[in-house]
Amino acid sequence: MTSQKSISAVAVAVFCAAASLWAQDANFHNAPASSAAAQNPHTTEADAQAGGAIYQQRCAACHGPTAKGAGNVPGLASGPTQSAKPGEVFWYITKGDLANGMPSWASLPEEQRWQVVSYLKYLGGPNAKMLTPTAENGAAVASTAKFNAPPPTPPFTDFRYEEPGKIRKITVADLPKPFATQSAGNQAHLVPRPDGVWPKVLPGFKVEQYAEGLNNPRMIRTAPNGDYFVAESMGGRIHVFRGITAGGKAEKESVYATGLNRPFGIAFYPEGPDPQWLYIGDTDEIVRFAYKNGDLEASGKPEHIADLPSGPRGHWTRDIRFTPNGKKMLVSVGSASNIDDPDMTPAEKNRADVLEFNPDGSGMKVYASGIRNCVGEGINPKTGELWCSVNERDALGDNLVPDYITSVKPGGFYGWPWWYMGDHQDPRHEGKHPELKDRTIVPDVLLNPHNASLGFTFYDGKQFPAEYDGDIFAAEHGSWNRSARVGYEVIRVPLHGTGHATGEYEDFMTGFVLPSGDVWGRPVAVTVATDGSLLVTDDGSNAIWRISYTGK
Repeated sequence: MTSQKSISAVAVAVFCAAASLWAQDANFHNAPASSAAAQNPHTTEADAQAGGAIYQQRCAACHGPTAKGAGNVPGLASGPTQSAKPGEVFWYITKGDLANGMPSWASLPEEQRWQVVSYLKYLGGPNAKMLTPTAENGAAVASTAKFNAPPPTPPFTDFRYEEPGKIRKITVADLPKPFATQSAGNQAHLVPRPDGVWPKVLPGFKVEQYAEGLNNPRMIRTAPNGDYFVAESMGGRIHVFRGITAGGKAEKESVYATGLNRPFGIAFYPEGPDPQWLYIGDTDEIVRFAYKNGDLEASGKPEHIADLPSGPRGHWTRDIRFTPNGKKMLVSVGSASNIDDPDMTPAEKNRADVLEFNPDGSGMKVYASGIRNCVGEGINPKTGELWCSVNERDALGDNLVPDYITSVKPGGFYGWPWWYMGDHQDPRHEGKHPELKDRTIVPDVLLNPHNASLGFTFYDGKQFPAEYDGDIFAAEHGSWNRSARVGYEVIRVPLHGTGHATGEYEDFMTGFVLPSGDVWGRPVAVTVATDGSLLVTDDGSNAIWRISYTGK
């Protein structure tokens, strides 16, 4: 018999994951007009506080203790959740939407459902500060207990065994059968970084905090003049940092642009020392700003370049790269779902693809397909090839399907959703598209499943030892669909001076997960600074970290 505790744990995970849809659906899932007229009978300060306690139990692990969002999960303290009528929010909590993963919460007492609504509405009003949790009244606090679980089966790993310098290699032959373990709902439990805790690197390297107090820092790219552009995605803005002090801090910073729609991708065009445009990948479009070297603020409004597939569900990041000859723009668009069949799901049209455009936004076509979510893109300076850092599908067990980093072949098909890692068919699509079996490309580097590999860079600096020249440094945001956490680190992919990978990767910067399993940091993207150090964005602690080589 399933225990009530187990049911509750699963329900909490589903509730948190599905609740992210509230902040994305402008009409609150077609709530009927009658729901908008419903009046909340529980609107006192005490009701809001009670709703806050329920929120902390059900949702804080995903949306953060102040409902401002965490990682890919949007916040509820602003946006459509605040513009919807209280009755519409109550209706959605009550009815649910199983097709989109949101269960009905009619089992909660009606009073509690209304109290959650009151809490969310208080967060959007002048009394929000009164309800902001602290360590004394319910915010996430780091546990002192040690995470206890059996060790992983090699070559797979988890956070307890990640350490700088550890070499890993996963091959197709290592893959278990689907459903060898149950699918886990294990969202990151974010806590403040405890005193004395710091990211870990190999001897000879040093980690400093370059910047802090950002609003969901995601992609970071180095401009030709040496400025560092950061997409603060949930804040809807682009931040610019300049220089590095003797103490490893930014010398100057400025907000370049605001009012964007979950910006992520950043690209300067044309490539070279004197770009004229700054391209930004919003979740639903590509825009560009007129740009000249040294600009710390946009000189005008953005110009719309191209619409992109988007919607209330699915992966929202859009990265941008230009081909070496500057003639084509390559844009990554993740799937709208975990494994929905595009043959039957219009929302998946032109998703799980890399799309190709002319720089003016015309001439769109599919460059490569079957790539569930190419979050980060990069052009290999040695070969000129596009590379992708990919989040693969969920719910097949702890050790399926590997995330991956790979070169991307024009016209290539990488399996999603019918196949994976070559000739492995997803059992949830058994018998479909047999003609694609032999076309499915095996990626160059298989990573631990559920790592959530995001932004990466090719190292072209001069500070690190020569053995690092041309290698990939990638940010692993960390798992949610795994019983023991994995990822939450920066990895190195050796390219051996040839521009080609041979399948192995190395833990490079670790330490973002505490022995208890609590998480204080989540790496998102990496860029090479002008002095040859690395800068790493972290949307768990809302900071940027600098990794330098001292040789000591």
